[in-house]
Amino acid sequence: MDIRTNSVHTGVYKDGSYNSVTTPIYSSSTFYFDELGKNKGYDYTRSGNPTRAALEENIAALEGGMGCSATATGMAAITAVLFFLKAGDHVVTGDDIYGGTYRLFNRVFPEMGITFSFINMRDIKAVKAAIKPKTKMIWIETPSNPLLNIIDLDAVIKVGKEKKLLTVVDNTFLSPYFQKPFEFGADIVVHSTTKYINGHSDVVGGAIVYGRKDLEERGKFLVNALGISESPFDAWLVLRGVKTLAYRMEAHQANALKIAQFLEKHKNVKKVYYPGLASHPQQALIKKQMKGFGGMLAFELDTKKVDLKTLFKKLKFFSLAESLGGVESLIESPWLMSHASMGEKGLKASGMTPETVRVSVGIEDPQDLIDDLKAALA
Repeated sequence: MDIRTNSVHTGVYKDGSYNSVTTPIYSSSTFYFDELGKNKGYDYTRSGNPTRAALEENIAALEGGMGCSATATGMAAITAVLFFLKAGDHVVTGDDIYGGTYRLFNRVFPEMGITFSFINMRDIKAVKAAIKPKTKMIWIETPSNPLLNIIDLDAVIKVGKEKKLLTVVDNTFLSPYFQKPFEFGADIVVHSTTKYINGHSDVVGGAIVYGRKDLEERGKFLVNALGISESPFDAWLVLRGVKTLAYRMEAHQANALKIAQFLEKHKNVKKVYYPGLASHPQQALIKKQMKGFGGMLAFELDTKKVDLKTLFKKLKFFSLAESLGGVESLIESPWLMSHASMGEKGLKASGMTPETVRVSVGIEDPQDLIDDLKAALA
């Protein structure tokens, strides 16, 4: 099925009693047994729940995976995947990944004996050079957050396959609508479903999508054992939100392109980062692996002309807030907000500056958004 049909119909028709056209919320914490060793497929909601299973079926179908685990947050999904490793293992990842992921990789798992190399993953030679005898995983985020750098999925995953490494792709920024990492051989795909998959800024959640059955079995065991599965009501909210994924992504993209083009011509903006612009240096790669450009962009503000605080204060339709992927437009300073936990050294290595502004473009009228930015940048 086309992704637009899949998003609406997969994981929905679970009500055999009343034929509900929406998935029921099974809020029960536990399920009784008919007799010892015999139940209806569920025993305790942390371990499995019909509403959450419906969402997992839906997301797996959208990504083209073997199965899925829906988790309490996006960071919970990332944490569970890291538990595929053991003390002494090594991970290769990018130097411009999401700040929360960087914090987990830099300050939490090293205390458990897992080490990380943060490199420029656009350089395939650097990727190969970073691999050590104890390397077990390559963690890929593309486009990167927030500078929209593109990692060559085909090339990096091939290196991982040659070295028998687990390849994991964070596909949050583009969603399955604009990018499908399994088509390039990825082993695992992760999402913060808080973002585009849900799309309404009213729930937090994550997803781990598995490319192989053995990975699904291990991943579901870990999510259950760690106690990080998503609640039934939150799963239902995400399942409701995903139905409009395709149409929201088209609207986000159309608006983002118009805003990026406006910003690129503005005298008080020094640089714009957006894959849909001809000025993005990776056009061939974008066309090769992406079906669209997404709704995220960033720009460098000329703070000698416009003060950052003044810009944020004057905006009417862009809320100064972290997160992304909702129907409303958001704006923030990665240096001071979403990526602050990277520290100055990590921020500089990633290419960010105190003048970097990240924008999650919503689905409002594009001219209203442009007029709002024009007034704030004046």
